[in-house]
Amino acid sequence: MLLPIFLVVLVDVFAFTLVFPLLAIYAEHFGATPLEATLLVSVFAVCQLVSGPLLGRVSDRVGRKPMLLVSQAGTFVGLLVMGGARSLWMLYLARVIDGATAGNLSLAQAYIADNTAPENRSRAFALIGIAFGLGFFLGPSVTGYLVKYGLRAPIWAAAGLSLASFLCTTVVLPNQAPRRAAAGAMPGGERLAIFEWGAYARYFERPVLAGLLVQFFLFGFAFTSFTSGFALFAERTFTWRAHPFTPREIGYLFAYAGFLGIILQGGLIGRLVRRFGERRLVTAGFVALAMGLWLLGVIHDVGPLVAVATVTAFGQGVLRPTLTSLLTQNAEAHEQGVVLGLAQSLSSLAQITAPALGGWLIGHALLAPWAFTAGAAATLGLVATRWGSARAAAAEAPRSAVA
Repeated sequence: MLLPIFLVVLVDVFAFTLVFPLLAIYAEHFGATPLEATLLVSVFAVCQLVSGPLLGRVSDRVGRKPMLLVSQAGTFVGLLVMGGARSLWMLYLARVIDGATAGNLSLAQAYIADNTAPENRSRAFALIGIAFGLGFFLGPSVTGYLVKYGLRAPIWAAAGLSLASFLCTTVVLPNQAPRRAAAGAMPGGERLAIFEWGAYARYFERPVLAGLLVQFFLFGFAFTSFTSGFALFAERTFTWRAHPFTPREIGYLFAYAGFLGIILQGGLIGRLVRRFGERRLVTAGFVALAMGLWLLGVIHDVGPLVAVATVTAFGQGVLRPTLTSLLTQNAEAHEQGVVLGLAQSLSSLAQITAPALGGWLIGHALLAPWAFTAGAAATLGLVATRWGSARAAAAEAPRSAVA
């Protein structure tokens, strides 16, 4: 049951990671400014923020497989438009199409939650983490090779993989209607609508959960700042064999970070959690991410860049699974789907704002401030861990006094 969904996620992530190392540089070939190039990420995130809850709710009624096919078809069409683009507006159209049907990961999570017992879900969700790690290693590696045939080559390869994923879902994934359960009980399924402000607010009133949600947003902001702007930053900052960085070097660097992610997801993260606990790992993750991003703004050589990539990869690899786990642990069983959906909405908000700010900074030749802004977000995430702990302790104090 899990192998088909693993293959679906792996191929989808592989297709995505083929494109993202070169997207901004590809946009520059159509005359895009750095801001216009990074806004391609923001446009996708805006569309995803609107469409994600709708896809999730429709899938609650008609089943996960039909909506997963819709999402994959949108990705395929978006990549075809991107690969055949002749002007910048076509790139934006491609991102709108892809974003308006984006929901592959959340629908895959929902499918797993529907078809696995609660005691087996951690292992099942770990498969998604492994698929992401493999995809983030394989995709940029292949991009680094394919760009010698032109910037469009990785995009056409991603479109081919997207079509393969669609066919894989059609043929090997069983279609099963979601089990009826309490609202929000299925992670990745039901999600809050965008304008349900009152429903959002009550989750921020809980001391521990509020702190974790703020940390998740700040992590997303720092991570998206880095991934959306690094290609533009690198081609203006680093050289390899007397030539500025190209998508080849950028792809190989992302592949290295993905390889480190595989090591973390392949068992190391579990050992670290057992030894140090998730809250300590969150602190360590923010320290590593902040340190790497602050240093990124002051280095100019490839050697230090590899060291920075190592540190930031550790921070990114640790923070996402531990924060997600802590979010589910601090929500009731019937709330977990809504809380994870709220975290995804916050992640989308970070993906809207961070690229816009980063593109503006790079466009004004403020390269070091771009890195420092991402580092500041990670530093604020570290502060938020202390703030959340203090709020939790204050909330527990009255209970202890009564006891």
